[in-house]
Amino acid sequence: MTPFNGLGMHLGNLWHLSSAQTRSISPEQMTGAKGLGGMALEGTGAHAARDLGQGWKISPSIAISTGEESVLADIQAGGAIQHIWMALSKLPLRQNILRIYWDDTTVPSVECPVGDFFACGWNQYAQISSLAVCVNPGIAFNCYWEMPFRQRCRITLSNIGDEPIVVYYQITYTITDIPDDAAYFHAQFRRVNPLPYKAVYTILDDVRGQGQYVGTYLAWGVNNAGWWGEGEIKFYLDGDDDFPTICGTGTEDYFCGSWNFDVGKEHGGYREFTTPYSGLSEVIRPDGLYQSQTRFSMYRWHITDPIRFQADLRVTIQALGWRSERRYLPLQDDIASVAYWYQTLPSTPFPPLPDRDALEII
Repeated sequence: MTPFNGLGMHLGNLWHLSSAQTRSISPEQMTGAKGLGGMALEGTGAHAARDLGQGWKISPSIAISTGEESVLADIQAGGAIQHIWMALSKLPLRQNILRIYWDDTTVPSVECPVGDFFACGWNQYAQISSLAVCVNPGIAFNCYWEMPFRQRCRITLSNIGDEPIVVYYQITYTITDIPDDAAYFHAQFRRVNPLPYKAVYTILDDVRGQGQYVGTYLAWGVNNAGWWGEGEIKFYLDGDDDFPTICGTGTEDYFCGSWNFDVGKEHGGYREFTTPYSGLSEVIRPDGLYQSQTRFSMYRWHITDPIRFQADLRVTIQALGWRSERRYLPLQDDIASVAYWYQTLPSTPFPPLPDRDALEII
């Protein structure tokens, strides 16, 4: 039997003893070192604790000034991130960029606006109950993707907005031996607004190495009336050229729904849902005044059905609606995405993140 190393625990093996060590980093415990939590003498809670002193919630959060990047964690050991909890004081969330670096790499393997990373891309609360991500009242972000690393993990948060923010967070990890076949977690954000006519939206491309694709998040803003989700998702694997190995049958089909996510006008039309593996977690309906377009959030986790690749991967989705005479209409919508996957290092550097104006939700 392979020795149990503390990775991948679930209800079936919680009883199994392990030599792995659990550690956690927060503003009250910045290093994760054993026996050094709650020792702060100054911080965002110091005034409230002035009558109580050290150990009484003196540093529950950090402030990040405009234009500043803060290091949330710098772990210099082998192990795995097992849970990230985070809450931010200010919107818009698209102006706060999360980055994660593995081992000795100088380019991030995760680079994403913080809300989109947690499948909540429209700058407002949308509840999610899934295995990989949970969003709880009020806008409390939780990530359960397991993220192994062999030498070092560095996590940063950048504030590119006009105002300082206050961030509460806790990053729980294990220090343990990492198997040779463990791949590294990646997450990449993209946005196109509007999508050019007859263009296909690229969720991910230029991935080189061996790995598995494990999830998709889409924040989709429609710019036409009518149904918008006829487009097919396509996975181009290991040298596929014009045609993919895996091809879906429609947008709502890929996100494990059917028939436009529509339960009928008498029942409210679009029906939000959130499940362990997929969801239409948010529908923002027009208000009859300035909020004129309908917007959607969707997630799909390939936890039991990862899409494995040996050498390269590209993922695209079509934006298709309907026009007259039952003909497809290529749409020019506002589409943002996060792709989640594991792969060997080194990974290909990501395309440049859109600038602040290109990130803005208008």
